[in-house]
Amino acid sequence: MDRKIGFGLLLITLVAIAVAILSPGGRTVDPNPRLPWMIEVDVQGESHVFGLTLGESTLADAREAFQEQGKMNLFLSPQGEYAIEAYFQRLFLSGLRADLVLALDVGQQQAAEIFDRGLRISKLGSGARKVDMTTPDKEMLADAKISLITYLPATDLEEEIIRRHFGEPRQKIREKKSGIIHWLYAEKGLDIGVNPDGKEVFQYVRPSEFEELVKPLDDQDLSE
Repeated sequence: MDRKIGFGLLLITLVAIAVAILSPGGRTVDPNPRLPWMIEVDVQGESHVFGLTLGESTLADAREAFQEQGKMNLFLSPQGEYAIEAYFQRLFLSGLRADLVLALDVGQQQAAEIFDRGLRISKLGSGARKVDMTTPDKEMLADAKISLITYLPATDLEEEIIRRHFGEPRQKIREKKSGIIHWLYAEKGLDIGVNPDGKEVFQYVRPSEFEELVKPLDDQDLSE
């Protein structure tokens, strides 16, 4: 009986996703689908996803693709490293709702100069500091290239749904503290953080930069 119920719930979930894709709340079906599993790696090894090319497309390209400006953030970590991101909230891409965070490829020296020109600095619970950037700096960053895309789906995804669309990963690594299992697709430049108690996190980079992305997982437990 339990197996029948579980299969029924899975079937309902699959149908719901299909309906969202094919008829997303009255929206016109996207003629150029931008779904999280539609990753193309060309012969040069460049990764294309969501209508963007990692390492080549700029923030301006993303704004044009998403028809949103996004919110700019500049962080300084407790280790002294700067990171600049653009946060796009509640996007509908081919009928699926998600938040996207784009990491911008900005050198540490340039980021430090932008930080120093910041209007207001606030301290986060993690110990990192965030600065409100000036308008001229925000405008300048429109030409910055996208180095990493973080995709945050609005709904919690079952493992079977992920496996159906992305395939079985070659490697899985479990975080010791959180229990999150990283499904690693090195050939696609994709790390899916499967959270048993919450929503998943998808991170996309160029395949050539994948090892650097997952390097913090080196001391974690190998689950498979």
